Amino acid sequence: MPGTALSARAVFRRFWPFTRGDRRWLVLGCVLLIGAAACDAFAVSMFARIVDDALRAGDLSAFWRPASLWAGVALLSSFFVFGGEYLTARTGERFLLRLRTKVFAHLHRQPPDFFERRRPGDLLARLTDDVDTVERFVGSGLVQMVTALFGFVFFTGYALYLSWELALAAFVVVPLFSWVTRRFARHINARSREQRALNGDITAILEESLANVTAVQAYNRQDSESDRLLSAGRRMLTTNLSIARLSGLYAPVVHIAQTVSVLAVIGLGAWEISTGRISLGGVLAFAAILSSLYAPVQQLGQLRVMVSAAATGSERIIELLDAEPPLVDGPRVLPRARGFVSLRSVGFHYPETPSPALEALTIDISPGELLAITGPSGAGKSTIAKLLLRFYDPTAGLVSLDGVDLRELTLASLRSNVALVGQQTQMFHGTIYDNIAFGSPTATPDDVVGAARAADAHDFIALLPDDYDTVIGQHGHGLSGGQRQRIAIARAMVADTPVLVLDEPTASLDAHSSGRLLGPLRRLASGRTTILITHDLRLTANADRVLVLTADGTVAEYGHPADLLATHGPYRALHALTLS
Repeated sequence: MPGTALSARAVFRRFWPFTRGDRRWLVLGCVLLIGAAACDAFAVSMFARIVDDALRAGDLSAFWRPASLWAGVALLSSFFVFGGEYLTARTGERFLLRLRTKVFAHLHRQPPDFFERRRPGDLLARLTDDVDTVERFVGSGLVQMVTALFGFVFFTGYALYLSWELALAAFVVVPLFSWVTRRFARHINARSREQRALNGDITAILEESLANVTAVQAYNRQDSESDRLLSAGRRMLTTNLSIARLSGLYAPVVHIAQTVSVLAVIGLGAWEISTGRISLGGVLAFAAILSSLYAPVQQLGQLRVMVSAAATGSERIIELLDAEPPLVDGPRVLPRARGFVSLRSVGFHYPETPSPALEALTIDISPGELLAITGPSGAGKSTIAKLLLRFYDPTAGLVSLDGVDLRELTLASLRSNVALVGQQTQMFHGTIYDNIAFGSPTATPDDVVGAARAADAHDFIALLPDDYDTVIGQHGHGLSGGQRQRIAIARAMVADTPVLVLDEPTASLDAHSSGRLLGPLRRLASGRTTILITHDLRLTANADRVLVLTADGTVAEYGHPADLLATHGPYRALHALTLS
């Protein structure tokens, strides 16, 4: 999609459905603003009457009626403008809410590699700035276009009524407006595309650098990070100044054309007065009409610029919406599973990688059984976890739960039966209570506290300033690695799923912290079908079976840990290396 200029029709066709439910308010807003334009045209006619009947004749009695009508119409116009602009803003905000929520939800359906290939900052820019540009066209832009058209019709009609000769002279400048606007819009469109891309780059640099501030400071890279931002900022500065020059030049050019037209009309009007074809009030009213007439003409011209910005933002939003998730939701809803997990001749190959991660893997795990999976880095251990949660589908063979192919299950029902505890504890900005309760939408306070006790987290939580109401940052600021991992275990306990995946739960911890997790992990795994992925073979002592993978994703050994230790195979060698 990038590089393809979308037309206004294409933008409307794609995003108009997001106004559903508010279209009547959008129409009402248009009607009110059209009414305000009609009131303004009527006010000009009252101005002409005051000039001809009251000022020229010096008749004060002729002033009151048109003045009263003018004041009344001004009040009515003010009401129309307020109502129209409020309803337009209301519709626009609701449009923003729907579109942003839709894109956000769509992103959550993408697999992990979708985000690994993209910069988070650029995605944030699309969800904020680009969505705004689309709304400014589809919502408020539509209202502006409709009201400008009606305003043009009203003022044109009144101008023709006053003097068709003066009206024709005034309309000569309209094609000039159109030509100037088209030329400016073409250049602004090109710059706007650069601006949107650069905005994504700057947001990405900010997000990446602040998220990795510890590494930046540890390696004294503050200056290089500032230089990186400065370089992108200079490119943005150049682009923004280019847009500012074009936008700034557009207004004076239009103003000069408008001034020349007004002067020509006034000169022609003086000749019309001398011939008795029009009154002084008519000429002054015509001049007022021109100032009101060229405003909607300029608005229609500026709409081209708005379309250019919206087209660029739309391309970036559509690129996300058209990125179809590779996984199709299955039709079958699985209630609470018994926990029988099976992998049959499973193979998997990551996109854009030269070699497979898994080959011909066949294992069966009975309900309540603990299977430990180990092997060298890159052997496909974590790939098994991703397949069980159906972040990916196998490229060969099948994975099943309770005898049902995972591809037949809805993702929601599958993941309500499988919990994950990874090596990097993912925390959310909020209270400790919220982070534990994240495991289940129906968790009660008793569930949260009970899970924290079972995870050996209650004691350290109770010592915090606000215990369970203590607010922690996105990365669990103020908590140790072991404390964060115990909160993750408590979260999994709250989820209370029959199948549990532990993906290197102690990899980022020291020996002491790892030892403190053994008890909570055993309690978490008790009664659940558990797949434990680990390099730490101290955790495999209580496993029912151990699966050892080779570097190329095939099975090296498979059996009870005691039996494997009795042989001289890779498990025994890894075990000796771990405990040495």
